Order: sequence, then structure tokens, then C-alpha cells
Amino acid sequence: MRSSASEMTGSETTQFLKLSSAVFYGLSSFLITVVNKTVLTSYRFPSFLVLSLGQLTASIVVLFVAKRLQLVKFPDFSRDIAKRIFPLPLIYLGNMMFGLGGTQALSLPMFAALRRFSILLTMLLELLVLGIRPTLAVKVSVFAMVGGALMAALDDLSFNLQGYMYVMITNTLTAANGVYMKKKLDTADMGKYGLMYYNSLFMILPAFVGTWLAGDIDRAWQYEGWNDPFFATQFLLSCVMGFILSYSVILCTQHNSALTTTIVGCLKNISVTYIGMFIGGDYLFSWLNALGINISVAGSLLYTYVTFRKKPNSSGGSGDSTSSDKKLLLPAAGRIDNV
Repeated sequence: MRSSASEMTGSETTQFLKLSSAVFYGLSSFLITVVNKTVLTSYRFPSFLVLSLGQLTASIVVLFVAKRLQLVKFPDFSRDIAKRIFPLPLIYLGNMMFGLGGTQALSLPMFAALRRFSILLTMLLELLVLGIRPTLAVKVSVFAMVGGALMAALDDLSFNLQGYMYVMITNTLTAANGVYMKKKLDTADMGKYGLMYYNSLFMILPAFVGTWLAGDIDRAWQYEGWNDPFFATQFLLSCVMGFILSYSVILCTQHNSALTTTIVGCLKNISVTYIGMFIGGDYLFSWLNALGINISVAGSLLYTYVTFRKKPNSSGGSGDSTSSDKKLLLPAAGRIDNV
């Protein structure tokens, strides 16, 4: 009896961690999208590259101070760290910069619709890299989301080629980031804090040099809105939310699959899409576009049900609470202990 009760408690704890980490990521992603859009579009801040520098700096400072105060633990710097976590730093930086570029160039509804193409890429990469085979229900929900997003994109009345390129690059990097993050969390013995810190640390100098060469440092310095306390507050909030979002992505990926992390982000984009329709002011309505968005929403809701519904333990009493909608083939010994 005690063993059975212990198994039920463990199953409920696992389910709570899955749900809470997914909700935390969804809220963080929603807030940073709205704040970034406000800073880059409403206040017309001239450089998404400088904003990404602010987010990198905030992650480094917060984690460095937290480690000094012994609030978090991750390995000290060593020469082999870059090799152990490669290519995550490159993926991390590109994902951040191109994502901000797409946010600046496109309306929120179209940005959200195009971001759903990352779901199919993640599912394919999970199969190739992690060996995760989705069930039929997962495949149906993913193809519904992608098909709806494609329908919406086909009737885009405010086409922006640069914005489309930024978002499609971000989709590829998002899928790669989720899959390789899962792999490094399981095998690199870095922990979520270590990956966050060293991804930012290794990329801060290349990002600064690239931003300076592009002339964005000067454009940001000459920006006239720095004296506006509302803008300054939202700029700082965007930098801090970048750190919180990075943490929430790693936490969600650790307790779920990389595909789940990607789709939770797209569920957030559903809310952003509808808000952008009525509040953003830069969305041009069409029936085909609206139909595609709603088909994609239905697919997102189906995937949420398939992934997070509770499943009874097998009659064999193994106590394995892992969803059968994902089959992790990585060895169990690859878990992390330094978090």
C-alpha cells in the first residue's frame, strides 16, 4: 500500500512539474513578446541588436551574482566548456537576434502565424537527434497547426520579405535550440544555470562586435527616448525578461520534450495573435487569414490535450509516469545533478 501511494505521489509531482514549467514558460514568453513589440515598434527603438545585447548582459550579471551568493550552482569556467556545450551558444545568439528582428518587422498576428513553422522542424529534429517518435495524435495536431499557419501566411496583406526571412531563420534555430538543449541537459552535466550563463558569456563579445560593425551602437546612443522613464522602464524590463525567458525555456525543456516547449510557445502566440488583431493596429484582416489562424489554434489545443492529459500507470506497477506520446531513447544515466 505504501509503495502504491508513493508511486501515485511521484506521478502527481511529475505531472505538476510538467504543467507548472510549461505555464511559467508560456507566461514569460507572452510578456517578453508584448514588451519587445512595444519597445521596438511603439517607441520606435532603432536597434533590435542592441536590445539583444541588453538581454545577454542581464543574464550574465544576474547569474554571476546569484552564483557568488550561492543561490545557484553551476561549474566554474574551464577551457573545455565551450566544446562541451557547442553549438548551443551560436544557436542561442542567432535565435535571440533574429527573433527580435522579426518582432520589429512584422505585425504580431503574422509573426505568431509564421512562428508555428518551428513546430514541424522541432518534431523532425527530435526524431533524428533524440529518437523521440510522436504518436498519431501528436502528428495530427502538429500538421493542423502548420497547415493553418500556412493558410494564414498565404493571404498576408502586409508582406515584408525581411521580416519573413528573420522569422524563418528563427524557426530553424528555435527547433535546433530546443533539441540540442535537451541533449546537453541530459549529457553535458552543465545544468540549466550553467547553460544559460555560458551561452550568454561566450556570445556577448561577438554580439557586441557585430552590433558595433552594423552601426547600431551609434544609432541606439543617439536615440532620443532615453529620457522617457516609461521607455527606460520597458527597455530594462525587456532585458530582465530575456533572462527569465531563457530560464523558463530550459526548465520547460527539462521537464517536457523539446516539441512541447516549442508548442507551448506557439500557444502563447495564439494569445498574442488575437490581441494583435484588435490592439496592435497594424493587422489587415482577411477571411482566409482568419480561418487559417483558427485552424492552427484548434491544432494547438489538441496537442495540449494529448500531451498533458493524465495517464494511469500500467498494471505491471512500474510507476513510469512518462507520457507515451514521447519515447525518450537517451540513457537515463544522462540526468543532471548540479541544479
